[in-house]
Amino acid sequence: MKKLVVISCTMFFACLPIAASAATNEELSSENAALKLRLDRLESELAQIKSLLLKKDTPAPVKPASVPAISDADLAKISEMVKKKDGSGITIKPYGYIKADASYDNSRTTPGNYVKWVDSETGNRNDNEFNLTANQTRIGLKINGPQSEDMNASGIVEVDFYGGNSGGASENTSHMFMRHAFLKLHWPKERFSIIAGQTSDVISPLNPSTLNYSVAWWAGNIGYRRPQIRLTKSYTLNDNLDLKLEGALARNIGTNGSGAFATAESGQDSGQPMYQGRASLTFPMFGNKPTTVGLSGHWGKEKFDNRATVAQGNKFDTWSLNIDINQPINKWLTIKSELFKGENLNQFFGGIGQGINTTTSNEISTRGGWVAASIGPFDKWRFNTGFSIEDADADDLNAGDRSVNSSIFGNMVYSFNKNTEVGFEISRWRTDYKGQSDADDLRLQSSFVYKF
Repeated sequence: MKKLVVISCTMFFACLPIAASAATNEELSSENAALKLRLDRLESELAQIKSLLLKKDTPAPVKPASVPAISDADLAKISEMVKKKDGSGITIKPYGYIKADASYDNSRTTPGNYVKWVDSETGNRNDNEFNLTANQTRIGLKINGPQSEDMNASGIVEVDFYGGNSGGASENTSHMFMRHAFLKLHWPKERFSIIAGQTSDVISPLNPSTLNYSVAWWAGNIGYRRPQIRLTKSYTLNDNLDLKLEGALARNIGTNGSGAFATAESGQDSGQPMYQGRASLTFPMFGNKPTTVGLSGHWGKEKFDNRATVAQGNKFDTWSLNIDINQPINKWLTIKSELFKGENLNQFFGGIGQGINTTTSNEISTRGGWVAASIGPFDKWRFNTGFSIEDADADDLNAGDRSVNSSIFGNMVYSFNKNTEVGFEISRWRTDYKGQSDADDLRLQSSFVYKF
C-alpha cells in the first residue's frame, strides 16, 4: 500500500511542469494573436495618415487671377498713401479746382471778367461785351503736422491767376496771384489758436455764393485778405451757447497817392498796424443746425507825408462796424446776411472802390449789406439767390463819383459727380453816379468747374 502511495505522488509531481507548460503556451498564443491584430490596425492607420499627408502637399491648381474693381473708397485710401510724407510727420495734400467762365454783359463793366460796377453810360450807352477766362482756377496745398496731444500745427498756401489785373498781363498770359499763405498753431483742449500770415479778414467773414468772382465786393459785401497775426479763443457758456473771440493785428494796405497825396505807401507810413476784432455767438434757434451771429469791427490809419496844406491834416482814419448772420432754416435752405457802416473802406472793397476824397480831404463814408439764400441740394441740383447794395455818402463825393452800386443775382449748379459741375447765373447790376446818368447791366454767365 505504501508503495502504491509513493508511486502516485511521484506521478502527480512529474505531471505538474507539463501542465504548467501547456497553460503558458496557450497564453502566449493568445497574446501573439492580439499583438498581431494591433499591429495590423496601426499599419492601416499609418497608411491613412501617409495618404492624407500626400494630398496636403500636392499643390492645388492655380486659377487665373482676376483684376479687382477699384472703388472710390479704394482710390481715397491710395491717395492718402501717396501723399507726401517725411520723417517729421508732415503731410502735404494738394487741392483746388479748374474753372472756366464765359459771360455776356449788355453794358460795359469793370473789369469785365467779373463785375465791380457798371461803367458810366455817358457817351458809352449799350456797349455790350463778351468775356471768357480761366483766371479763377485755384491751386492750394494743405500742410498738416507735426501733431501732438497738446498742439497741432498746420498751414495753407493758395493761389489763383487774377494777378494780371494789376500786372499788365494779357488775357492768355495771366499772372499768379497769392490768396492765402499762413501757418496755424492750434491747442484743441484750450480751444485756442494762432494764425500768422496772409488770410481772410476777421471782419465780415461771410460771402454770398455767386459764380461771379467778386462775390458782391464793391456792391455791399466788404472784407478781403491781408497779412495778419490772429488770436482765436472759444468758450462754451452752456450746453447750447458757444462764444468765439477773434482779434488780429493786420497790415494796413494804403496807396501811394499822387499830387498832394503822394507818399511812400499810406498804410505803411502810418507807423502802426490795423486792429480787427470779432465776437460771435452760436446757438440753436430753429432748424437742424445752429445759428451764428457775429459783431465785428476794425480801426486803422493812413498817413500822407506830402500834403500841400498841413493844416488840413495828413492822417486819415479807416474804420467799420459790421454784423453777420448765418441762419440754417432746414436741411435744404440757409440764409446768410451782412450789414456794415464805415469810412475809407476801399482796401476792404467798400466805398464802391473809393476811400478818400482827395479834393475835399474827407474820408468817404459808406454803408451797405447783402442777403442771400442757398437752396438744396436736390439730387444733383443746387440753387442760390441774393441781393446786395452799397450807398456812399453823396456829401463826401465829387461830381462823377460812384454813389450807389447794387446787384441782384440767381444761379443754378448741376453736379455730374462730386468733382465736376456746371453752373449758370443771371444778375442785374445798377451803378449810380453823382451828377451823371446811371448805368445798368444784365449779365449772363456760365461756369465749368473740375474740383480736385
